[in-house]
Amino acid sequence: MILLRCDAVTVANIRLSHSPIMEAVSWLSLAATGGRHPVFGDPGALARDSLGAAEVELVTELLPLDGNHYTPDLLTPQPRPGTAGEALEAQLTDLAESPAELVAEQLGFAEKHWGRPMSPRVRGLAEAGTLGGRLAAGLGTFWRRALAEGWGEIEALVEADLADRARLLATRGVGEVLSTLDPKCSWTGAAVAIDKPYQAEVDVAGQPIVLAPSVLSWPKFMIQCDDKQQVALYYPAARVGVRTRRDPAELARVVGSTRAALLADLGAPRSTAELALRHELAPATVSYHLGTLRRANLVTASRDGRFVLYQRSAQADALVAAS
Repeated sequence: MILLRCDAVTVANIRLSHSPIMEAVSWLSLAATGGRHPVFGDPGALARDSLGAAEVELVTELLPLDGNHYTPDLLTPQPRPGTAGEALEAQLTDLAESPAELVAEQLGFAEKHWGRPMSPRVRGLAEAGTLGGRLAAGLGTFWRRALAEGWGEIEALVEADLADRARLLATRGVGEVLSTLDPKCSWTGAAVAIDKPYQAEVDVAGQPIVLAPSVLSWPKFMIQCDDKQQVALYYPAARVGVRTRRDPAELARVVGSTRAALLADLGAPRSTAELALRHELAPATVSYHLGTLRRANLVTASRDGRFVLYQRSAQADALVAAS
């Protein structure tokens, strides 16, 4: 379990924001490793061709391409407050202007997590004070070549999620928002608790936390907290995969359209609150339909800490596959 210990200043400065630079890093990681996105699939030829650019190739040296999951916080500075229309350029500027001591510290963190040294090229650029600028140029190039054309779809999904979270914040408070980002995340009243297979406590008193929905790292939930001035929680944007799936019309005729949509979304374990956000339904409505599906042996339930998580049964898998 990771605990981010907060004070009143931290809670007062928790905010919601998109992080375009994280989207670029996530898509670049998929292209560099030959991975596929669960919803959007292959990153495509434009992304792969971009890997040949020298400045983009440099960025890949700071990505966990050997099975490790750690990415230096250096690459993903917090989005600035109130810069939605120019968020990417602001983040690239902040990366380019990273202080030399911060760059050195971040490289040290990466070497510790990876268990191997950075390349002489990366170390040389860091010592010359030019690494941040080169990395910013690489991510900017990759975004323009591989993401700019389809950026509107990503922004629409993020804006929908941010609107949902803002309504939840207004009606239920920041604790409820934190506890519905992902089943791994909860609010204890004094700390953000993140379910991990190891123990750690990080004092983030006096520092802001950014909650950033992500489309291209979906369905991962990620935390960055090595740099206490850049703490961010990257959570899976709620509606990814909901609008892009084909309508399970055959299944809907059997169980009804709402239950069919819920079943189609329960290939992974999800809580009632998450399903309510993803499908724009009241939690009570979701609970009612889940109860009906459980009685029909189409949904199973298991407890994970303070959450009950629902998932399709094998019987329901067969129905969904046939629809």
